[in-house]
Amino acid sequence: MLVLLPPSEGKAPSGRGAPLKPESLSLPGLAEAREAVLGELVELCAGDEEKAREVLGLSEGLRGEVAKNAELRTAGTRPAGEIYTGVLYDALNLASLDTAAKRRAARSLLVFSGLWGAVRVTDRIPSYRCSMGVKLPGLGALGAHWRTPMASVLPEVAGGGLVLDLRSAAYAAAWKPKGEVAGRTASVRVLHAPTRKVVSHFNKATKGRIVRSLLTAGAEPKGPAELVEALRDLGYVVEAQAPAKAGQSWSLDVLVDEVH
Repeated sequence: MLVLLPPSEGKAPSGRGAPLKPESLSLPGLAEAREAVLGELVELCAGDEEKAREVLGLSEGLRGEVAKNAELRTAGTRPAGEIYTGVLYDALNLASLDTAAKRRAARSLLVFSGLWGAVRVTDRIPSYRCSMGVKLPGLGALGAHWRTPMASVLPEVAGGGLVLDLRSAAYAAAWKPKGEVAGRTASVRVLHAPTRKVVSHFNKATKGRIVRSLLTAGAEPKGPAELVEALRDLGYVVEAQAPAKAGQSWSLDVLVDEVH
């Protein structure tokens, strides 16, 4: 099982570990594309602060993020699973998983990123600010920048098993499963059961809980149909729509009563 996650806007401070070693990151096929983004981002943020803030879409209160990006090559690192915070990651709570569940998380979770493309939760990275929606002056829109290398690397990473896609729209645009990979991919929406409306905050929390439930239970669904059964066994209310034709993904709606 491969679980595709969005990153979080909020991030923990860089750690006290050794500085970034790009060659140590997972998915080495993304190395060249990573270096291109990293190089331009560091140069941008080490130069004109106002221009960098405008490009990154940062408010006055987030001015310090520019200086943080300028030091990405020398800042300390920590595992990506500790860097990413926010609602989804709070609900997932990787640190509290037992040893077996942590091993499953290291093997199955992949976090998409405007800067790194995608990383495992065990990859050591510094704290940064660069969303997939950013358009760098030289490289252009990051979503478009990542599509070609992702199309080359991700099908192999997906292997022959289930792909559970929990990404938000901006990150999903960087790689869209195609062909037979799409047929074993399931994307998830979280709906408020009484109104059938998509929820916002609780959407992220529910997705974090879903991943935690699967990791804790040791569930290893082989495909979307098995995933539906596994989630129902874990107490989730799930409605599934199988693809109408080959090359399309499954759509799962998880229904919740609470919206907060």
